[in-house]
Amino acid sequence: MNTSVMRSLRFTEFGPPSVLRIEEVPIPEPGEGEALVQVKAAAINPSDIGNVAGHFKNTTLPRTPGRDFAGIVTKGMHHESAEVWGSFAKLGIVHDGSHAEYVVVPAEILSLKPKCLSMAQAAAIGVPFITAWASVVSAAQIQPGETILVIGAAGAVGQAAIQIANWKQARVIAADMRSGPIPGSEAVIDTRTEDLEKWVLELTAGKGVDAVFDTVGGPMFELALRSLRFGGRQVAISSAGQPRVSFNLRDFCHNFSRLLGVDSHGLTSRQIGEIEAELRLGFETGALTPLAIEVVPFEKAVDAYSRVAARQAKTKQVLSFDGKSD
Repeated sequence: MNTSVMRSLRFTEFGPPSVLRIEEVPIPEPGEGEALVQVKAAAINPSDIGNVAGHFKNTTLPRTPGRDFAGIVTKGMHHESAEVWGSFAKLGIVHDGSHAEYVVVPAEILSLKPKCLSMAQAAAIGVPFITAWASVVSAAQIQPGETILVIGAAGAVGQAAIQIANWKQARVIAADMRSGPIPGSEAVIDTRTEDLEKWVLELTAGKGVDAVFDTVGGPMFELALRSLRFGGRQVAISSAGQPRVSFNLRDFCHNFSRLLGVDSHGLTSRQIGEIEAELRLGFETGALTPLAIEVVPFEKAVDAYSRVAARQAKTKQVLSFDGKSD
């Protein structure tokens, strides 16, 4: 067995998941301020699908995708043998990512794995919870007793946002293209059949919500803005379909509304490390709980990518590198 090489998921051209191949490549060496992590589990995010498809202008080829991971430090600037988890936006873009048996990352983005989580559960924290924290806490600055509307509440980021808002003692109204309860929310608005603005006003005694976390954008954007109370703030992270949106600027101004944009790709390694420290506390105290996952052997990585791309996966897909279901 050659101990200087590792298995890695690679793509040499942009396209659908079928362009991915598992190959043997040299194990990377960490540089100054970096650590080498033996990856035990790595989550697949929608952004990984988009990256392989060529939606990110800075991605260079050939490349290994993957932003989120959990594993064991084997070398570099960190406590060796420590069980860690992490996420870094540059992984899979200009640096080889976590969908490999080893990954090199800035040491400051590593956080000790909460003991209550398995490797696979910890690998699924990254993008959903970091994005939600940057939006709900850092940007919206949600306060105890406030009411926040989460649009796209059934998605991974939406679920994470609801948990974080609950932890911060805020009231949550959920909105999504579905009916039925969503854990952590006081009410669910089915955006397919129900009038968002009408129901928000009814649920808030006509005042509107203090904050909106919009993970959807597109046609939901202006409806969300109209759901804000006087002086309320809205955080946007995406726009499904058409990226251009429109709204009544006069109404926006008269309401003293605030619009905030968040892009997890723009977070620095220090900011990521600080958020991870907060999240670790949340998981260790039980304020936060892991998302539902499906563990997939690394050998079936391309199949897992295909399911995510086709929106056939009912839970977050997590690649396992030890042949176990964790």
